[in-house]
Amino acid sequence: MAFESKIKTIEWVDNVSRMIDQTILPYEFKTVDIKTTKEMYYAIKDMIVRGAPAIGIAGAHGVSLSAIELSKTINDKNEFLTELQKQADYLKSSRPTAVNLMWAVDKQMQLAKNTQGDVKEITKALIENGIKLENEDIEINKKMGDYGAEVVPKGATILTHCNAGALATVGYGTALGVIRSAYAKDPTIKVFADETRPRQQGARLTTWELTQDGIPTTLITDGMCSYFMSKGMIQMVVVGADRIAANGDTANKIGTYTVAIAAKYHNIPFYIAAPLSTIDTSIKSGKEIPIEERSHEEVTHINGDWICAKDVNIINPGFDVTPHELITGIITEKGILKPDFETSIRKAFLNN
Repeated sequence: MAFESKIKTIEWVDNVSRMIDQTILPYEFKTVDIKTTKEMYYAIKDMIVRGAPAIGIAGAHGVSLSAIELSKTINDKNEFLTELQKQADYLKSSRPTAVNLMWAVDKQMQLAKNTQGDVKEITKALIENGIKLENEDIEINKKMGDYGAEVVPKGATILTHCNAGALATVGYGTALGVIRSAYAKDPTIKVFADETRPRQQGARLTTWELTQDGIPTTLITDGMCSYFMSKGMIQMVVVGADRIAANGDTANKIGTYTVAIAAKYHNIPFYIAAPLSTIDTSIKSGKEIPIEERSHEEVTHINGDWICAKDVNIINPGFDVTPHELITGIITEKGILKPDFETSIRKAFLNN
């Protein structure tokens, strides 16, 4: 039995990219229409859309929007492709860690360069491919969910960090896709969701998603996971990823590394759920993953109000890297990759 999530985070509608505004959840549910390249850049940068797979689709839609804009004033194919590449590079600069953004934008650019025909035909092909990638994302997530559900113990309480759900994808989710598929088979499954400071994606987004679907969820603060693990109240950890290196080292929302260390100490399985598009085989290890430094206000303010001394120093990396030694398996649309990850990742791409 498949579990159907009601959420569709981003979709192409009448030549605009329509997306849920995740900056105002759970206080308000609203969609926004992104109509230009610049609007898409800031939608990604300001996290109106967030989550590696969703950012990827936003990037693909962004290239389509760029093509629509440029086709209004440029007829020469070579000039069009040159300017389109500039817009693609601009989009890729919006957030540096999530490799799905680069993957999707580059896929669009490769298609643009390989498409026979004039500017209008290239633009049409880009729009169609963006929609194709959008639809494929949901199917990929459902496949991951089915593979992941196979390793969820009966009656388990699963801890997740940040939001790797329908809101982080086009729909269904990566880590939360595993939870949805597991819950469809076993309704005794429960979830612990980390708050995930400083942007509270676990508190704001994951709890909203799972309660919408009727999945029993308990919110805990980031520092509580070890306590509940020591009490035997967590049987499994499943998180998403923003970039995975060729050796399995995984970048995810800041605090994930801490959860992985605690899980290792307590002999609790720690799984990553991510599509193959999140794996960056061009880098050997997590040391090569660029870590985004985000605004200090994310740490110093909550809902616009100061929560600390105004002259305190702030460091706010958006992500950390979990070493592959702490990871039990990587759940993908091609199955669950196990150590040694260099070999299993290489085989997954050979069969892709």
